[in-house]
Amino acid sequence: MNKQIEKPFFPPYLALFLGVVAISTSAIFVKLSDAPSPIIATYRLIFSVVLTLPLLFWNRGAIGEILRMPRKQWLLCALSGAFLASHFLLWFESLNYTSVASSTVLVTLQPLFAFVGGYFFFGEKVRPLALAGGLLAIVGSFVIGWGDFQVGGMALWGDILALSGAATVTGYWLIAQYIRQYLSSFSYTLVVYSFTSIILVAYDLALGYSLTGYSAENWGWFFCLALFPTLLGHSILNWIIKWLNTTTISMGILGEPVGTAILAYFILGEVVTLPQYVGGLIILAGIYLFIRYNQPVKGVETSEPTAASQKKLA
Repeated sequence: MNKQIEKPFFPPYLALFLGVVAISTSAIFVKLSDAPSPIIATYRLIFSVVLTLPLLFWNRGAIGEILRMPRKQWLLCALSGAFLASHFLLWFESLNYTSVASSTVLVTLQPLFAFVGGYFFFGEKVRPLALAGGLLAIVGSFVIGWGDFQVGGMALWGDILALSGAATVTGYWLIAQYIRQYLSSFSYTLVVYSFTSIILVAYDLALGYSLTGYSAENWGWFFCLALFPTLLGHSILNWIIKWLNTTTISMGILGEPVGTAILAYFILGEVVTLPQYVGGLIILAGIYLFIRYNQPVKGVETSEPTAASQKKLA
């Protein structure tokens, strides 16, 4: 069997930066919409699928790839979609009980789960200086939200929901890290987003949320959420996770509150507080240290023909 090393055609760390910038718009669009949070999440994913489907005419090989997916890949994609749907629902629901700052800080603590998941599922070990950078970035997140944390009562329940949202999205990234070695980014993204949409619609119907009757402005924000933080954010990260592991992706996402604060300053006129400024600098320093001393970008060993990869997962 012939082996070759597949290299990315675009610098993965630059793609990570661009993806995090795109994801940073998410909170802005959510805040601009007055629709119920589950509905926002639902149409964010539905519109993402709708915008992706026409690309099948350009990437026709993906149709065959999807049709040839073995049962294990379908099950993993369904589980990944369930994790992503749970992430959105837990995060949005947490906002009903705790503060925005507390929720955002806790939901971005994905590296804590990624360090553990990467070690147990992939045998990954983080270099001491890289680990120090990761912990420093996490400290920066707490600096941003420290003055806004609440203890006890329903606020504590909201914090638990947000932390659960961090755990579920880490599960989503861990599955992506595994399955992307066998499935193209386009096929994986389309299938997972479709599963996520179905789960979210079922959730809305079960809880009695109306799927219609929203203003034109809200539909515009749904579209923006699909285009920017999802297709230009999460989808880019789905592509680079073939070369960068879950821990690195999660570390990059720690920069989301920094990007959101900057965008909120220019778009919403929100003032950047001293804790946000200091915490943001700490986060950026921590991310730099992690990337500087982490493992380099990996080449991916592939097999020819592609069918061999499919058999491996069958």
